[in-house]
Amino acid sequence: MSEPKKYTRTDEQGARRIGQTRVSLDSVVIAYQQRHSPATIRQQYPVLTVEEVYSAITFYLANHDYVERYLEQQQKLWNDLRQKVYQEQSSIIERLRKLR
Repeated sequence: MSEPKKYTRTDEQGARRIGQTRVSLDSVVIAYQQRHSPATIRQQYPVLTVEEVYSAITFYLANHDYVERYLEQQQKLWNDLRQKVYQEQSSIIERLRKLR
């Protein structure tokens, strides 16, 4: 008997990925929330199999509260990163202005 397939995993940075790909669970779930069909999602991420797309959607539906908390956490991480980059860019721009 073969090992059951694992459709999602957590990578080294703590992001949920689909199978052994770099496609994030976030990407598939957000596309699904935007009412994209599994076929359309598959076209957007051709590295995924049809089975993996459906499994990601099933994972989301079966673990709705967990995935929603995860998505909120990911959004906060992205917002924090954007703010950090903006601050770093602002200081670089300020230094460049002083040089002029």
